[in-house]
Amino acid sequence: MKLSYKIKVKNPLGLHARPATVIVRLIQDAKSSVSFTCHNETVNAKSIMGILMLAAGKNSIVRIDVEGEDAQDVMSKLTEVFENGFGE
Repeated sequence: MKLSYKIKVKNPLGLHARPATVIVRLIQDAKSSVSFTCHNETVNAKSIMGILMLAAGKNSIVRIDVEGEDAQDVMSKLTEVFENGFGE
């Protein structure tokens, strides 16, 4: 299964180290491959450095692509943490 979803970064500081760590911990055991695309750059979402390289600030649009057998579960978890602003 392959899913794609665009979401806005809501937290004030964007995708800095703490949200990147939250994302990586959330999906580290996922069987699916997960990538983020922002500002025409695509990175592996299981990499903290990759996420930081996106330089996605507040109100940036990030496309989440998930492909694999647990894609629906992974996408649900990711959209929830984005919507909640990573608890910030």
